Amino acid sequence: MARATVIIVEDEFLISDYLCDVCKDFGAEVVGVAYNADEAHSIIIDSKPDFVLMDVRLKGDVDGVDVAKSVYEKMPEVKIIFITGSNEPSTIERINTDHPYRILIKPINPLELREAIVGM
Repeated sequence: MARATVIIVEDEFLISDYLCDVCKDFGAEVVGVAYNADEAHSIIIDSKPDFVLMDVRLKGDVDGVDVAKSVYEKMPEVKIIFITGSNEPSTIERINTDHPYRILIKPINPLELREAIVGM
């Protein structure tokens, strides 16, 4: 079975670095990291990953849900795993306006992330 490919979209370097390490630890291949919405959209479209770990709150006017909606229109097969520090109903409701594959609440549990990507 081929390794799952992952793009990480997270504007905080330490968190993106942590997510990258966790993904690599369980055998996923991180094919790109984006720190803002513009980078995210281009990297996702160009790389065609299996999964995107999408932070909801990104710096700037466009958030992770906006990016995910745009990606879904072009590539509905990409599985978006939303990552958020907020489990407030309004945040979860906003995420659910898109097509979330999974929603994980920070701090990210490595076992939950592994299960979301490789199913173990």
